[in-house]
Amino acid sequence: MTKLTTDQHPESVPAVELKSLPKVSLHDHLDGGLRPATIIELAAEAGHELPSTDPEELRQWFLDSADSGSLVRYLETFDHTIAVMQTHDALVRVAREFVEDLADDGVVYGEVRWAPEQHLTKGLTLDEVVEAVQEGLEEGMDAVDEAGGYIEVGQLVTAMRHADRGSEIAQLAVRHRDNGVVGFDIAGAEDGFLPSRFTEAFTYLAENNFPATVHAGEAAGLDSIQDALVHGRALRLGHGVRIAEDIHLDVQEEDGHDVGTVSLGDLAQWVRDRQIPLELCPSSNLQTGAVAAFGTTIGEHPIDLLHQLGFNVTVNTDNRLMSGVTLTGEFELLADTFGYDLETILELTLNAVHAAFLPIEAREQLADYIIECYDDVMDGDDED
Repeated sequence: MTKLTTDQHPESVPAVELKSLPKVSLHDHLDGGLRPATIIELAAEAGHELPSTDPEELRQWFLDSADSGSLVRYLETFDHTIAVMQTHDALVRVAREFVEDLADDGVVYGEVRWAPEQHLTKGLTLDEVVEAVQEGLEEGMDAVDEAGGYIEVGQLVTAMRHADRGSEIAQLAVRHRDNGVVGFDIAGAEDGFLPSRFTEAFTYLAENNFPATVHAGEAAGLDSIQDALVHGRALRLGHGVRIAEDIHLDVQEEDGHDVGTVSLGDLAQWVRDRQIPLELCPSSNLQTGAVAAFGTTIGEHPIDLLHQLGFNVTVNTDNRLMSGVTLTGEFELLADTFGYDLETILELTLNAVHAAFLPIEAREQLADYIIECYDDVMDGDDED
């Protein structure tokens, strides 16, 4: 049993430019982060009809369609982005711009996930689409470097849950481990498609010492998370927010404050005690109804509960276009809602660093750099 004070938070983040602080993005979909103007241009080339050919109207259409409280409706918006990502040149462009947009958001390390099997309608092979995306990522990294910035981005090759290509995609990921692919994922319709459908693929990955993160605990609950850990051998949980359904909170008033007595179920205890990273996406979780059991506002999102209880929380965007978010904006939202200060934002960022699919030496160097950047800002605030 743990006591949790529910109505006290640290002072809000100081008035600094959060955008300029280094960030780490672990859960960010390539086909969910296109620029509206790019979609319009590529759609014209491909002969694909869009809801609007005005960039701002199209941006708003994606926002409205995604903000429905249904993951199924949310996923339907991807029909348009995937449709314009079927050629080598289109994939290169989208990947390059994705990196540039990450860097503009202050991201210094990112992992971009996408499903190669969804980009084959114009005759490209699985290997060719991976190579095209990698070409675009490298062009983007080079452009950021030439502009005086720094960013590193790796691919998370993803298999679609409703398809039967898990082993083929797992082999594709391992085949490109020396060409920018840093991990494997499964995505798509979660409810009814447990990771155990891909047991053979996850076994192959484990035999080849290749890491996996698994979408679980978003559209389905605790059974999905359990299955991701057992059959998916997940090193991280994509979203994982519904682990909070295994937390039991009894709130009582003591000395004028609301104090919650918390008990964890066996699964929640396991996830917390072993510090299995949660790839939480606050705004997206509200839009898809992933946290409907807790409420419909950001203040009711269980991210703060999970953080206070010591879960390994990371903050992510999920789909920048559909959710209309940036990582900077998500941190600002948490700061405004829960009073997070810079030390808390740094802690959450370092959680993401240590959860990244990077060699430990690279993670340590990245952590040192980020801590130094935050220290410079916080020391400056102290001097003021």
